[in-house]
Amino acid sequence: MVKIVIENLGKKEVPVDDVSMPVLGQIHSHFIDWMHACGGKGRCTSCKMIVISGMENISPLSPAEKKYRHLGALNMSERLTCQTRISGDIVIRVPEEYKLPHVQYSR
Repeated sequence: MVKIVIENLGKKEVPVDDVSMPVLGQIHSHFIDWMHACGGKGRCTSCKMIVISGMENISPLSPAEKKYRHLGALNMSERLTCQTRISGDIVIRVPEEYKLPHVQYSR
């Protein structure tokens, strides 16, 4: 089974039941809070994730991600969880600037 590992949430493993659902939906379906100021519509970068490994298992950049990459708001190791679908395992991190105050993060 495909899984998402969130490295700085104690290496929390999120099993992916439906690969057609974006990463944000996968995370939320397992009751894990993740920032998303625009409601997951690709209009901001607050749901950004840092991809540690598994970039080859991630869908191509969406038009919104291409725009933010062009503007310098997404670097090569970052993707938007609301725009990204996966086909295999990935390891990600929550960026410092989008950590939620009520969530206990690990290093």
